[in-house]
Amino acid sequence: MSTNAAKNLFIYGSLLCFVVLVILTIDTMGKLDKRAPEITEEVNAGKKVWHKYDCIGCHTIFGNGSYFAPDMTKATERKPKEYLKKFLLDPRVIKADSAMPKLGLNEQEADDLIAFLDWTSKVDTNDWPPKPILASAIAGKAASAGQALFQKHDCSACHQIQGIGGAAGPDLTQVGARRPDIDWHIRHLKDPSSVVRDSAMPAFTDMNDEELKALAEFLITLK
Repeated sequence: MSTNAAKNLFIYGSLLCFVVLVILTIDTMGKLDKRAPEITEEVNAGKKVWHKYDCIGCHTIFGNGSYFAPDMTKATERKPKEYLKKFLLDPRVIKADSAMPKLGLNEQEADDLIAFLDWTSKVDTNDWPPKPILASAIAGKAASAGQALFQKHDCSACHQIQGIGGAAGPDLTQVGARRPDIDWHIRHLKDPSSVVRDSAMPAFTDMNDEELKALAEFLITLK
């Protein structure tokens, strides 16, 4: 290969690599804009509240933080904003035995923090953090449609089964022994407040009757 040919190959090869890099960069930046919602002043204020009260000292967010309390990455997908505000202002009003202390947030701080948590909930994280694997917790029980629904709807974010899962809601390890009535569970899933006064659990309005029954059947096997 002549010197000129080698020189041309290097120049055109470098130019091609540069063009490919520019195209990939533009494509990636376009996708990032879609994956992260707009950051407002309220969201920024909420982030400051998050750091002011050292929430990351107990909670995780985007995989970072401590594991003493529930992950907050998708908080507003799991709980209504009204519930979150009441809980932030005084946790024991919602849950008498809550391990979370009353931090002394004012109304504005609570609203800002919820705006921040709502922002994180809308970020496309490619399903990160992963949902807890319940295989070890329900070893010996045949996989069922109800178990799949339990995973799909991220019930383990708030409920534990044999120590696996969140602690915001009641432990379900023995729920089948405590509540063997399948109709009660179906009513509870459809409209939690109809059977548990002031329930913080959201209603599963997107599930049909067959799915509600399947999930209820799974719950009563937990004994």
